[in-house]
Amino acid sequence: MTTPLPLKTVTVGLLGCGTVGQDVLTLLQRRRDIFADIGVRVVVAGVLVRDTARARNVPEGTPLTTDPSFLQECGVVIEVMGGTTRPLSLLHPYLKSGRPVITANKALLAECWNDLRDYALAGKLYYEASVMAGTPVIGPMSTVLRASRFESLQAVLNGTCNYILTQMEGGKEYAQALAEAQQLGYAEDPPTLDVGGFDTAHKLAVLARFCADGDFPYSAVQVQGIEDVTLSMVQEAAQAGEKYKLIAELKREGADWKATVSPQRLPATHPICTVGAGRNVLIFQGDECGELFFAGGGAGGMITASAIVGDLLDLMIGFPGHVPLH
Repeated sequence: MTTPLPLKTVTVGLLGCGTVGQDVLTLLQRRRDIFADIGVRVVVAGVLVRDTARARNVPEGTPLTTDPSFLQECGVVIEVMGGTTRPLSLLHPYLKSGRPVITANKALLAECWNDLRDYALAGKLYYEASVMAGTPVIGPMSTVLRASRFESLQAVLNGTCNYILTQMEGGKEYAQALAEAQQLGYAEDPPTLDVGGFDTAHKLAVLARFCADGDFPYSAVQVQGIEDVTLSMVQEAAQAGEKYKLIAELKREGADWKATVSPQRLPATHPICTVGAGRNVLIFQGDECGELFFAGGGAGGMITASAIVGDLLDLMIGFPGHVPLH
């Protein structure tokens, strides 16, 4: 009979407790046996929220608080707040102490890279969930795919835009499809981050640092959203056997890398168009590895939580965080 490993207690702090944060807490409880198998007992030291009285679906006894002082006693922090200014102010002193951070915050990574890069190079930042949620693309890009010379990538990285364009293919005007997306909780109000292409641009900047330039700036991404795509344009494309998709693209142009986000017409038979309305997809082209295809859920609480808890498992096993190109 195998003797169980003695359990080492790891204290975790959580910043934010929206849909993703609640599902992270649920999944940590659900996967206690997996952590125990590697000799770890996860204890949540605190969960930072704006309002402790708000109803949430979290395990009984979850320590909700508006006071971030619990960060001082945490061995690792998970950040799912979103935004940039507030999370950076909380995480910066924590990272300076040499402790690791797991985040799903693509805006923070894209826009505050100068503040975070040194910690990423030191392996202290884990952020698989920041692009395509639970569909693993950052892990492969930051490890095995570096053996192949990168050539280009094309991707659909925003589910809201994908939903709206798919509804327009069914005959709905843009405004109606957007309103339905907001009613279903797929789009924020205002929806500019999604439909304006900026959410996709954040994710493209994060990806570019693994395969093109470790210092690739978010400001270098050329962004055009789907606001000007009309029903008549979608119908005209359909008559030609094509579909509109909001495409993130990274390719070489002369001596430089060109990163763009824009609505494009693709053949309806293109792999990006056949993967399914609710799924994100990425096509990676490398010299030696050839064309690789990643597809899966790109949003949703539990999908994102799966990548976050996966990052925590990697940390506990001893794998470093996601290191950009040097």
